[in-house]
Amino acid sequence: MIKSLHVVGVVAWFAGLFYIFRLYVYHVENSGNAHVTQVLETMERRLYYAITWPAMVFTVVMGGALLGLNPGLLRSPWFHAKLAALLFLFAYHFYSGHILKEFAKKNFKLTSKQCRLINEVPTIILLIVVPLAIMKPF
Repeated sequence: MIKSLHVVGVVAWFAGLFYIFRLYVYHVENSGNAHVTQVLETMERRLYYAITWPAMVFTVVMGGALLGLNPGLLRSPWFHAKLAALLFLFAYHFYSGHILKEFAKKNFKLTSKQCRLINEVPTIILLIVVPLAIMKPF
């Protein structure tokens, strides 16, 4: 049951991370339209704080519970690789929050093209983490 809940948390967390930079693309592209940016700011804030953050915490708690049930995972090289990839995911998560705060201040240092490229990061991490978790190589 805990593993199922962990996977549900991962899905919700990734959904938020996949979508946040897509909203940033629209935000940058509509930076001159106050009505649109106001709506996007609300969507971004709700996505980040009401969906992505709780999903991340839930995922970590369920992952910690799984680790508590099987501490031998800490001796597995595939698990070390998974944890390393997760560090990048946490960095991406917190960077998303940083950009949220910058955009709220009307500080648009990123272009829409850069936002589109950054939006691909969680896909790369997912392509690393899922095979590690399923195949348990090494």
